[in-house]
Amino acid sequence: MAVGKEQARDRIQKLRRDILYHERKYYVDNDPQIADAEFDRLMRELEALEARFPDLVTPDSPTQRVGEKPSEGFDTVGHRTPMLSMDNCFSDDEFREFEDRLRRLLPGRTIAYVAELKIDGLGIALHYRDGRYIQAVTRGDGSRGDDVTANVKTLRSLPLRVEERRPIEVRGEIFLPLASFRALNARREEEGESLFANARNAAAGSIRLLDPREVAARRLSMFLYTVFIDGEEPASQWESLETLRRLGFKTNPHARRCRDGAAVLDFYREWSARRDALDYDADGVVVKVDEAAQRRALGVTAKSPRWAIAYKFPARQATSRLERIEIQVGRTGALTPVAVLQPVKISGTTVSRATLHNKEEIRRKDVRVGDIVLVERSGDVIPKIVAVMKERRTGRETRFAWPRRCPVCRAATYKPEGEVVDRCANPSCPARLRESLLHFASRRAMDIQGLGEAVVDQLLASGRVRSVPDLYGLRAEDLAGLERMGPKSSQNLVVQISGSKNRDAARLVFALGIRHVGERTAQDLAARFATIDDLVRASAEDLGAVEGIGDKVAASIVFFFRQPENRELLRRLKEAGLNFAFTAAAGTGPRPLAGQVFVLTGTLAGMTRDEARALLVSLGGAVVSAVSKKTTAVVVGADPGSKLAAARKLGVRTLDEREFLALVGRG
Repeated sequence: MAVGKEQARDRIQKLRRDILYHERKYYVDNDPQIADAEFDRLMRELEALEARFPDLVTPDSPTQRVGEKPSEGFDTVGHRTPMLSMDNCFSDDEFREFEDRLRRLLPGRTIAYVAELKIDGLGIALHYRDGRYIQAVTRGDGSRGDDVTANVKTLRSLPLRVEERRPIEVRGEIFLPLASFRALNARREEEGESLFANARNAAAGSIRLLDPREVAARRLSMFLYTVFIDGEEPASQWESLETLRRLGFKTNPHARRCRDGAAVLDFYREWSARRDALDYDADGVVVKVDEAAQRRALGVTAKSPRWAIAYKFPARQATSRLERIEIQVGRTGALTPVAVLQPVKISGTTVSRATLHNKEEIRRKDVRVGDIVLVERSGDVIPKIVAVMKERRTGRETRFAWPRRCPVCRAATYKPEGEVVDRCANPSCPARLRESLLHFASRRAMDIQGLGEAVVDQLLASGRVRSVPDLYGLRAEDLAGLERMGPKSSQNLVVQISGSKNRDAARLVFALGIRHVGERTAQDLAARFATIDDLVRASAEDLGAVEGIGDKVAASIVFFFRQPENRELLRRLKEAGLNFAFTAAAGTGPRPLAGQVFVLTGTLAGMTRDEARALLVSLGGAVVSAVSKKTTAVVVGADPGSKLAAARKLGVRTLDEREFLALVGRG
């Protein structure tokens, strides 16, 4: 639709107001209110309108200046050569248009390029006199910037001296490595401070701190890419990088000399796919004409060089409206809040859901239904909400009411001490049931061979099993109708299920999936209590008296057995005929191995590993999976694994099969 001049004037004025506001929020306040891609769209729309109506261009338009205003609190310094910003492109076609312009301006010339990763950091100019570092100035508005000499001096990658007596100016980007960024936000969260939305804002905020000691603690780094020696550049960009490295400056190791535009596009595609492997944010590729003489011939516009362009990677952040919050229940019972968003494109993928991690995250970020939020998607990582645009609230947003019971089965939820995740206490919760069944049937639990993922999925889909005890009501004819389950395999599985009723009760305790109760803990409980019924009646104090059972584990066990759903599950399992007696405690024989810890490795000729484990436990021993200094002995069969080497390294005693049989009275 054609736009008249008056309509364009109104739209231009609004775009300028919006862009100036968002520039201030991003560059000065370090509090972005829109995603980078959204800001780019605003700027490009303004540029297009001003190109169509050039008489509407004014000196104070955002298109007529390079970047941010210097922040208050630092002296400002003029740049000898302006620090220009760069034009952006967002597609192969737009990059080829850039190439076509160069060819028109340099007819008949062969043009080579240098491609460098575009570091999402803070532009900086460093000055040296007589080989000594004397000053650092931020990009600022391109003509003048902030004097941050003392702060930049804290960067470990900064050479304080160089082997060059002539005046030097080097330029580059200061950035915060992602590991440092995560550590910084973790500290701020512990101290109750607001978090930085991204590493770029964290770097900008860090370099402007008034206390250089605080800057040093944040472990900033930098890459340099331009050098002037006595006011002159080297003959090519590639030579500039080599000169910087020679002088001891840190340059990005991934820069590449490209013979033509096709090689540049190959570089772009390679790093668009690989950027998530970097320990810093790179939001595109900077492409520069390599030869300095050609760059001088091409010249610059009022705000950017004609000989360079930034080919931006697909955006990894975008803004969207949070429409509602849903609670997902995972296989361990963890309740995870998920933000349902208005669909938005990020990195070429439509995103409509993002994780909110847990209840504390919602509270800390003050996330409300109806908020405009900043969503980030990095590689294959689940999209997440990194910031709430609180200044865009209308007053109609609502706080989310956290559920007091599991939203799937309505069972009680609990939050273990020291953790931030609420959990459903019911192992038969439909949201947990698949993983509960697979764990229950696993080799070290009830060892039901043939009850794998494919069979469990079919049992659940057909409605034949709705809780763990339902397994013990299955008949061969119930299974024969399942895919790849003939009469023989169906009968075999029924036999396996029935046989599991006689397993030691320690296995059943492990199979229940009680939080913090693994094999070793189940064995410790078996050594103290006679039956599972006794365990159910035990208090936290009773459990705390068991060696190896701490307060956290005791509380988890007591909570599990207090839940009516779990008592009903146990009642049905007992009714089905499962063994509730602990072999180690109920047996009348001696327990000569009490207090001793064993590890099994390799294959025994006279018994299976599970039989050997049961035999050791019946004599009071504990069997664990990893070798440590606390291990009494490692039982070694044929073809042992790495545990034998670990035992030798730690000086732990080893037993061959003959010695093992003698130990347990079977020699």
